[in-house]
Amino acid sequence: MSEKQNGSIEPWLLYRTAKETPDRKSPAFPDQMCLKKFFTKAEMTGKAFFRHISKGEKNMRKERWVVSAKRADFQAIADRYGIDPVIARLIRNRDVIGEKEIEEYLFGDLEQLHDPFFMKDMERAADLISEKIREKKPIRIIGDYDIDGVTATYILLTGLRDLGADVDVRIPDRIADGYGLNEHLVQFAADDGRDTIVTCDNGIAAGSQIRLAKDLGMTVVVTDHHEVPYEEEKNGERRYLLPPADAVVNPKQKDCTYPFSGLCGAAVAWKLIQAMERKAGLPKENSYRFLEFVAIATIGDVMELQGENRILVKAGLRALHKTQNPGLLELIRVQGIEAENVTPYHIGFVLGPCINASGRLDTAEHSLKLLCAQTREEAAKLAGDLKDLNESRKELTRQGEKKAIELVENSALQNDKVLVVYLPECHESLAGIIAGRLREHFHKPSFVLTKSEDGIKGSGRSIEAYSMYEELCKCKELMKKFGGHPMAAGLSLAGEEMIEPFRQALNEHAVLTEEDFVEKVVIDVPMPIAYITKNLIRQLSLLEPFGKGNTKPLFAQKGLTVLNYRIFGKNRNVVKVQLADDNGYRMDGVYFGEGEVFAAYVDTHPTLAVAYYPSIDTWNGRDQLQINIQSYF
Repeated sequence: MSEKQNGSIEPWLLYRTAKETPDRKSPAFPDQMCLKKFFTKAEMTGKAFFRHISKGEKNMRKERWVVSAKRADFQAIADRYGIDPVIARLIRNRDVIGEKEIEEYLFGDLEQLHDPFFMKDMERAADLISEKIREKKPIRIIGDYDIDGVTATYILLTGLRDLGADVDVRIPDRIADGYGLNEHLVQFAADDGRDTIVTCDNGIAAGSQIRLAKDLGMTVVVTDHHEVPYEEEKNGERRYLLPPADAVVNPKQKDCTYPFSGLCGAAVAWKLIQAMERKAGLPKENSYRFLEFVAIATIGDVMELQGENRILVKAGLRALHKTQNPGLLELIRVQGIEAENVTPYHIGFVLGPCINASGRLDTAEHSLKLLCAQTREEAAKLAGDLKDLNESRKELTRQGEKKAIELVENSALQNDKVLVVYLPECHESLAGIIAGRLREHFHKPSFVLTKSEDGIKGSGRSIEAYSMYEELCKCKELMKKFGGHPMAAGLSLAGEEMIEPFRQALNEHAVLTEEDFVEKVVIDVPMPIAYITKNLIRQLSLLEPFGKGNTKPLFAQKGLTVLNYRIFGKNRNVVKVQLADDNGYRMDGVYFGEGEVFAAYVDTHPTLAVAYYPSIDTWNGRDQLQINIQSYF
């Protein structure tokens, strides 16, 4: 199938008209207006463009701008739903097709969530745990130390207690215990007289550990969302390795009939509580008290904001804006945010890192205590401690990132398709963050390995063209343990002697091409700045929340003249700029990045092409249109 046939890149799809709005009269987009007015043919078809992101030649960043122009009758969609044709095109570009799907995307609500009993083993899991509650058998939840694991643990702990369970919690220590269920955690549970283990955000790969639990006479229920481990047969087929638990609730199972497999661990745990409450005769609305935590986990664990996740996050954000949870209220307060103004950005980059920080540098039980806090006074102390801990984490991350980049740039590693960097002194909890920074800097799959008490531990972050979990499966004999997703993974090696074989194996198996290392900037609509109105920007909110799988729309225009600019910020990383098109229409813009580099480019180029997102700048009681510049050449 050609690119034109599959809709990834095609010529400018022409708009027939632009609606008049109360703000001003929008310029029409006549049928005869073609893409060439804004973009050359070479640019339209995906030519690679290069620009500097720093003053050094080694740090040249490659970008390829492509136009995503998938076909549909945009005017018909616009007329049916009362939206601008631009909005209709953005919806199609996110592969939302058909009346039912569009309706759900724009207006989906909690009534459209799938029945939890569609999930394999859900009924069995709900019955087993309900029976344990009736028999007053002691239950232990074993969670995980990241934001998804902590919130999943909170949901299970609170939900089961509300149902009358004798239940306690153990969240593994990142250093002492490692990820997920292990033998000594199972033994501790048995020694403490726990009858049942319920996992959340882990367990799908814990076959031997669960076998030990069964040998010790315990009941085990797994709730998880990670990929199911498998072995490759001689005929090339995969044999999936399910743990010998009494019930395994995970929508990633091949024979699971649940319609949506992209849930986070907290959402799966919530579905279990929902199922149990239904069996107890409680209304489904009772379980909605956990929606804000499901939203936090979904965003924090970087799940795709499609289908059911989109509904859960939208509803969860509304709940979060009115939260009565003392822990969340205090965490929001110490960050200087108003609860009603919390956005996915705040969860992903402000609040979420604080929740994660305790699991990275201390124990995740601090974050769980915050969520479980009963008073604002108790929560205030815990929230302050988490904020301070996160500040320490950020400084350690900056140091590790700098060292990792220098190691790559000053060695033969820079020639590898898959980066494997060993930082023996780095705190192992920071490996994933630093791997993500390496991935962003070099646009290559990146692993960061650290020295641990029992060998080598590491985390990886990937690019779209490289499925990290799949690639690790190809060299699993080199690792003690591994797991993860296409875009992220964790692993352990026996010792330093295994690092080089591991690096070599990953690179030998990698089939990546040079094109895969060029960052692709996908333009939704090549749109003149003169087309932007307040009404269009308001309509863009229909597409929120933005995130992985539902990216913020990106527009572009070429041939803009820079009338003036000013650089701000302590680090000279904010540029305010005034732009004009070839008809003299002016608009302000803002660019966040290396201000001096931006200025140097503008000073030597008469016109500018920008990829942007429109917004309304509210200052001193006045609303003014502006564009947020994401990229330029």
